[in-house]
This record gives sequence, C-alpha cells and structure tokens, in this order.
Amino acid sequence: MPELLEIETYRQAAEPVVGRRVDRVDAPDDWYLKGGLEAAEVTRVLPGVAITGTGRIGKLMLLETDGPTLGLRFGMTGRLIVNGDAALSDLEYGSNRDNPAWDRFALWFTDGGSLVMRDPRRLGGVELDPDTTRLGPDAASVTLKPFREILATSSAPLKARLMDQARIAGLGNLLVDESLFRAGISPERPANSIRPDEVAQLHRSIRQTITTLGRRGGSHTGDLQPARVRGGLCPKDGEELRRTEVGGRTTYWCPHHQA
Repeated sequence: MPELLEIETYRQAAEPVVGRRVDRVDAPDDWYLKGGLEAAEVTRVLPGVAITGTGRIGKLMLLETDGPTLGLRFGMTGRLIVNGDAALSDLEYGSNRDNPAWDRFALWFTDGGSLVMRDPRRLGGVELDPDTTRLGPDAASVTLKPFREILATSSAPLKARLMDQARIAGLGNLLVDESLFRAGISPERPANSIRPDEVAQLHRSIRQTITTLGRRGGSHTGDLQPARVRGGLCPKDGEELRRTEVGGRTTYWCPHHQA
C-alpha cells in the first residue's frame, strides 16, 4: 500500500538513473497510460531524453527529463524495480512476487539498466507533464496555518478530509489511522469540529508519525498496525478497537482514547 513514505523510498531508489539517457520504452498496458496518453506517444517522445532529476509530491513520483516530466502513480500495489532490484522488498497488502506479467511500464537506458513499474492490480498509472496543481500541499511539509484551513473548510469526516489528495497530499489509510491514534482524535468527527488545540496536536502527530515511521521503514510500521485485525486491542489502553468504514476505507480506532 504505497503512501508518502513508500513513494519517497521509490524516489530515492530512482536516483541512480539520473543522468542516464532513455534507449527504449515498454508500455504494453494502454490502461496504465493516463490523461489521454497513448503508447505511440511515449515510445516516440521518450527515447533519447535524459533523466535530469527526481521529485515527489504526496504519492506522485516525478521523473524529470530534458523533455517532458514523467508522473508515476503506484496505486495500492505498485512496486518500482530499478536495475533489476525492487525498491521495497516487502509491500504491505500487495503481492511481492516477481512476476514480469505485471510490468506495466518500463524505461531502458542506453548505458544499461532499467526502471520498471510492476503493478498486479493496475491501480497506478503514468502521465506526461502531470498537473501538480491538482494536489494539496505535501503532508510532510505542510505548515500549521494552511493545515488549519484545510480542516476548517469542510464538514466531511476528519479521516476523509485528511485522505483527500486535493487538500493534503501523501496520506493514506495507514498513516492517517496511526496519526489519529497518536493524537487521540476520532476519525469520524467532522473536520471543522476540531478545536484549535486539537488541530495543533494533530498537525504535530502527522509530522512526527511520518518521521518515526520513515525511520522504521514504512507506513506499515506504526504502533497501531499489529492490532489492525478484527477484535484487535488498542496498544495504548487495551480497549477493543472499532472497525468502521470512513471515507470508503476500512478504519481502525479506539473509542476509549480517540474522542
């Protein structure tokens, strides 16, 4: 389940291809090309371009070139394979099998090596020159004032608002549940009902959760994660966790300390 932390790992893993020139492109899956893009276009435009840098906004990974910018989205099960090595050897809730039939997009370089997107469920995609203005500020760097405004302008359930990539980019199911668990706030409360002190507390919790889980190795390393099963008990107070659906996503939270 790639979230902000996993996409950042992918971005770092792609650094070795900076400076390389594309020799050929494999785009066997038309569904995987987004924004009206077609295989004929990517196979015409990308060969010969040089990779000049990498970037990330939320869950969107960017490959900058001396031509168009590539936007890579990995959905729920997408993995990045660079020069034959998986950027992540173990992806939570996704298959870690090395099945080339799941390769949806690949760049091959003139001096050898490759960059491959492997996605069994085909929920990711590739764009050229993606419109990044459709994304909110990155969750790892958003400051308190705009964060406060993001919550104050919506009566949607808090978790749904936090997972709206157009409002704040990068948070997925695991990071949001862990951040709310740590902040002691219910995911079902209307976003605009959060008091100013709670907003500040949640903002700190999100930043600290991203930092801590990043050091541990990913979004799946949270304190709440082992209890995300039916009948699981809160790691903080032993209360049985509630399992509900918020914003279309399965949600685990503690009714005792998350008010």
